[in-house]
Amino acid sequence: MKILYAITKSNWGGAQRYVFDMAVAAKKAGFDVAVAYGGTGTLKDRLDAEHIRTISLDIQNEASLGAILKTKNILQTVFVQEHPDVVHLNSSLVGISGAWAARATGIQKVIFTDHGWMFKEARSFPIRVITWIISWATALLVDRVIAVSDDELRLTQHMPFCAKKAVRIYNGIDLNMPFGSGERIRSAFPAGAKITGTVGELNKNKNQIALIEQAKNNPDMYVAIVGEGELRLFLENKIKEYKLEDQVKLFGFVPAAEAMKGFDVFALPSIKESLGYVILEARAAGLPIIANRVGGVGEALDLPLEEFSKEKMVEKTIALYR
Repeated sequence: MKILYAITKSNWGGAQRYVFDMAVAAKKAGFDVAVAYGGTGTLKDRLDAEHIRTISLDIQNEASLGAILKTKNILQTVFVQEHPDVVHLNSSLVGISGAWAARATGIQKVIFTDHGWMFKEARSFPIRVITWIISWATALLVDRVIAVSDDELRLTQHMPFCAKKAVRIYNGIDLNMPFGSGERIRSAFPAGAKITGTVGELNKNKNQIALIEQAKNNPDMYVAIVGEGELRLFLENKIKEYKLEDQVKLFGFVPAAEAMKGFDVFALPSIKESLGYVILEARAAGLPIIANRVGGVGEALDLPLEEFSKEKMVEKTIALYR
């Protein structure tokens, strides 16, 4: 059986990690696997290291009809060339475009993983209506929708004619994962400092600015922000504006497993979240956690950690391919 995974961006975030974990697991299970991706980033390098074939897509991550049509045509060409038995779509642009292209080319099975419906984002009402329609169209066109939390599952089940397509499969981590010393984080702060740390893409949804604002009003608060993204310059400027260079530091991309032991407290100030890997890793590292209870965060905090094993995620997902 041939499986083609597709994703809009190839930076290293939760959706990319999910695609990587599933592609590696599917290959080990004996499937013929390829991953199609847009942009440039860590995902391709990691797939190359696992000898998983990749396909670069010339697409732009834009919420416009033109971007959807262009991506649909590109993916349709890829599907005709690859003849996959299963197409597993991830992220909004590739979701709607890939579902449309897959139906146009007669793909046998089309699966979409909802890593967080885009209509949940804080946007104007007309934009939220448009993004809801796009999300609904995606769900209508695919065979199954994987929701990574019960919160996302409920949203999908409320879409007309989509309830029976939806299944909840939690994101999963290696529960026995090794953690680094965190010395890279700790060495950047004064000895004995109590460090509040967060890990995530630097964007509005992850809301790292909330920690900077808190540190502004608390001279004893030290903050380590791990990740890269579109808001890096904005956050750097805020740190300089508030004269917090000694209290708040941006570390860029560091694997979460290497950073966690550098924190005394893990913070997740996200205003939109499906079910992030990092909160599961913070639990596995034994850290106290402060988080906004949005999306699947409550489930990630309250349920036994064993519910979020990578083995369960892989087993349940691969069962949908057969």
